[in-house]
Amino acid sequence: MIHDPTKKTPQAPINTGIDPQATAREVLGNHNMRGKITIVTGGYSGIGLETTRALAEAGATVIVPAHNIEKAKVALAGFPNLEFDTLDLMDQESIDGFARRFLGSGRPLNILINNAAIMGDPLTRDARGNESHFSVNHLGHFQLTARLWPALKKARGARVVALSSYSHHGGGIAFDDPNFEHREYIKWRAYGQSKTATALFAVALDKRGKAHKIRAFAVHPGFIPNTNLGHDLPTTERMPPTVRDEKGQIISNLDGMLFKTVEQGAATTIWCATSEQLNGMGGIYCENLNIAEAVPADRTKGPGVWPWAIDPELAERLWALSEKLTGVKFTD
Repeated sequence: MIHDPTKKTPQAPINTGIDPQATAREVLGNHNMRGKITIVTGGYSGIGLETTRALAEAGATVIVPAHNIEKAKVALAGFPNLEFDTLDLMDQESIDGFARRFLGSGRPLNILINNAAIMGDPLTRDARGNESHFSVNHLGHFQLTARLWPALKKARGARVVALSSYSHHGGGIAFDDPNFEHREYIKWRAYGQSKTATALFAVALDKRGKAHKIRAFAVHPGFIPNTNLGHDLPTTERMPPTVRDEKGQIISNLDGMLFKTVEQGAATTIWCATSEQLNGMGGIYCENLNIAEAVPADRTKGPGVWPWAIDPELAERLWALSEKLTGVKFTD
């Protein structure tokens, strides 16, 4: 059963006064991030790289976990205020090791951006048998956030940003078979399910974080052709080429939503992570530098967030499933 999200979530656009096609660095402006400790998973590629750049150049210390540290260092060469460490989101021990090392530094964690993702991969599984999209995009970040919870609480005003996607509109969580053990594997369905999961995670996480001044947000960054996400896909399955006007602005669109540059694609993440306009808010899905409109289940396309991605009861059901599949629980 799909419940009416408009009665249970603060899912309504506000008057931000920000151009929805602003870049990450335009959103930050002269905002001083010195002293802020941040972690950006996948922070060395695509919109993650631009997120790292914007935060680091504003003075924040940005920890970039990577499966291949040398690759990350090359991609981010010349950026200020960076630290690197190893992390594999499909590996429980790697997640715990990364978190343990960070907690050992004794520092608070002001901002956690769960940005890393895979898209359109063939059927593969982690060591626990979880389908790879669900494992990397949701379960790995669920475990990482749980392990970093003490540092988030120590910040006394932390934010967690979970990267979701418009692809959530393809459907909700198949709670009876989330890992495609009994149904046909369709990679786009797997990806969409994982992005619904990241949105629901923000809802349930915010509920638990409020008492500790931790607020959580889900983000659709926009349609961004020029990232490495899905780089192994056949040409026929990649986004169509963009069309630009005489000023170089992207004007082509998909399902009524504008394509964005990488710099524009990182902007809503940065807004959710830093903006005072969102003080006192959380558990919401954002796009185009605003809170997204909650749309009815029968809408087939266009901007907004579908009900199965923001329903609090579905979020709690996913939370219980995530605890079961990872064996990890959040501390009080």
